[in-house]
Amino acid sequence: MPTPTPPPVAPRPGTDDPLDVPLVRVLGDKTAKVLASSLDLRTVGDLLRHYPRRYVTRGELTEIGSLRQGDHVTIMAKVVRATSRPMRQRRGSMQQLVVTDGSNELDLTFFKQPWRVEKLQPGTVGLFAGTVSVYRGRRQLTHPSMVLLDADDDEAGDYAARYASELIPVYPASAKAQTWTIDKAVRIVLDHLVELDDPVPRSVRDQHGLMGLTEALRAIHRPADRDQLARARARLRFDEAFALQALLAQRRRELRALPAVSRVSGAGGLLSQFDLRSPFELTAGQREVGEQIERDLASTHPMHRLLQGEVGSGKTLVALRAMLAAVDAGGQAALLAPTEVLAQQHHRSITALLGPLAERGRLGGADHGTRVALLTGSQSTGRRRGELLDVVSGDAGIVIGTHALLEDVVEFHDLALVVIDEQHRFGVEQRAALTAKSRDGQVPHVLVMTATPIPRTVAMTVFGDLDVSTLTELPRGRSPITTHVVPAIERPAYLDRTWARIREEVAVGHKAFVVCPRIGDDAGPEEETGAEAYDRPEPVGPGPDGSGPDRADRGAGGGSGDPSLEGDADGADEQRAPRGRPPLAVLDVLPLLVEGPLAGLRVAMLHGRMPADWKDQAMRRFALPAEDPEALDVLVATTVIEVGVDVPAATVMVVMDADRFGISQLHQLRGRVGRGRDPGLCLLVTDAETGSPARERLDAVAATADGFALSRLDLQLRREGDVLGSQQSGRRSSLRLLEVLRHEDVVLAARDAATAVVEDDPELRQHPALAREVAALREEERSDYLDKT
Repeated sequence: MPTPTPPPVAPRPGTDDPLDVPLVRVLGDKTAKVLASSLDLRTVGDLLRHYPRRYVTRGELTEIGSLRQGDHVTIMAKVVRATSRPMRQRRGSMQQLVVTDGSNELDLTFFKQPWRVEKLQPGTVGLFAGTVSVYRGRRQLTHPSMVLLDADDDEAGDYAARYASELIPVYPASAKAQTWTIDKAVRIVLDHLVELDDPVPRSVRDQHGLMGLTEALRAIHRPADRDQLARARARLRFDEAFALQALLAQRRRELRALPAVSRVSGAGGLLSQFDLRSPFELTAGQREVGEQIERDLASTHPMHRLLQGEVGSGKTLVALRAMLAAVDAGGQAALLAPTEVLAQQHHRSITALLGPLAERGRLGGADHGTRVALLTGSQSTGRRRGELLDVVSGDAGIVIGTHALLEDVVEFHDLALVVIDEQHRFGVEQRAALTAKSRDGQVPHVLVMTATPIPRTVAMTVFGDLDVSTLTELPRGRSPITTHVVPAIERPAYLDRTWARIREEVAVGHKAFVVCPRIGDDAGPEEETGAEAYDRPEPVGPGPDGSGPDRADRGAGGGSGDPSLEGDADGADEQRAPRGRPPLAVLDVLPLLVEGPLAGLRVAMLHGRMPADWKDQAMRRFALPAEDPEALDVLVATTVIEVGVDVPAATVMVVMDADRFGISQLHQLRGRVGRGRDPGLCLLVTDAETGSPARERLDAVAATADGFALSRLDLQLRREGDVLGSQQSGRRSSLRLLEVLRHEDVVLAARDAATAVVEDDPELRQHPALAREVAALREEERSDYLDKT
């Protein structure tokens, strides 16, 4: 029966863009629902930008040796044998077919489908789709979907005929929407697609030798040859960079137009007094960055600077000097921290560093000093009221807090500078709420800080949205950190030695962290509220049920759990594999250590769900000298101690289930030790097997202390899929073809071209198609990460 001819793909009323047409109007309700529910493809644009993952030809079989357990794959392979046997423990039979790529073999397993043996004779070539599992050391697909390229049935024959002489596209697929289903939908759409308005101006296309948008979309789905495919990819890759760069160019223009008060620190002020009494000698990098920030603060346009640096490179000291400069100039500075633990840590350390300079108006305080206020959500009413009065009166020149700073009741006397610690933890609305607290419409200067940049930071640094300052050298006297992987299952003696090392360090007055990925008591991972829960970097390892990420969409994942094999319920128990155990939890590990290898030591826990005064007490006791009877020796914690926590006596960190954490997160965690004059030791405990992706990530962390190199590796593994924000922010927020580390030349070319277009036409009135693309990026907080204010 021939496929009914759909109406031409035309835009819905009120829009000029055919890419906005709902798929249900083109493909019908049934297919549109499948694509929407399984792949989140809802419009013509969504489908046409769902690019093939790879292309194969009839003579090019998929490399089976590259398949990994847990992958959802579509492979082209040849059947070499097919057998059927009765199942041992239930009625019916099990069919097992073996396919090959010429070098390696893959099993295809079916239950109660004896006709498969007759249909899939040796020599048959087809596309087979399913989830890779392992049984008795052999890779397999259980109940895979398939299309045979030399079969006689109508669907397979039609599919095979279409690709008799073409490249065969293989799409990112799902169990409900296989690659051939997507291919059919794409062909229907392309056959009736009208010419599209091009967001890239002709002058730019001619300059860079780019094909038109409509031609590129047809070519990437129906390439005549590899050369045409390469040209289509180059064009669509440029599109992704060009739209982003146009948005960034508009943001730079908007920022330049905003007013800000020039803040110039005079001689003999707080900053000068602090430098005279500070025990720290500034590194050359700290002095250079400090001068950059002082020039920015003196400008009548708001500073918009990213301060990135190695763990322990002294970013907080640079930020404190910037805050003192702002106070010297008559303004106030706010330091926004992602967690209450970190806010309290900043308050203690800054108050201690300033000494009498932080106690103006109080006994022993310096008359020319200021006050340092702390605002958190768990403060008592009386304490909070007093701090709020200091803030609104201007008596507190420096205000430190969590998301509590964003509340309407917090009013500043004259907010001059906002410092954001770990910028990826805060959303655009949260940052805007703080900057909006400045008076008379004057926008405060903004300094955002991050330790080892997470992948999106690296990506956006390449995009060049921020003025970037980088600290690479460590302060004098900072000790090195040695990192080792502890394979708990392969070498149980190594785990015993781990606990012995903690006892040895404690015996000489040092401290130790033990970090777990979960709180426990069935509470799931670390539970945080408000800003603390925003945009935590996603662990790359397996999830709580032992299943890893979809390698097809997220890059190399890994994990130690073996997910259950998928398949028909009848007979599936013949090959049931055990699920991986849940991640280790603080509430479970703590008693095991206290009653076992760390018996006799002073051990306590710290996690995000503890009451604020409990958390503060635990950190205070952990920071006390070892000889103090109230001091703690070991802190069993979650990642609440990931950033900012500074205990110079802490020399050992043990990370349990280290493969459950991302690369940059591990690097930040280990930065909590070795902050004094004694060397640090980080031990990454894992069940991941040698050679697995998870183990390779841990080996990479252990092999280098260069956080910038690790952040680039993290980006290479995870890609930039969420470069504009979290996945739920929208489908268009992901980069599909552009990889900023590989395509920096494309990014730079797109930046130059987009900047010229925006400078000539700031509102993009002459470029409506580009304006629509940029507007899409602004929608629904999709530009959250770009805003950085």
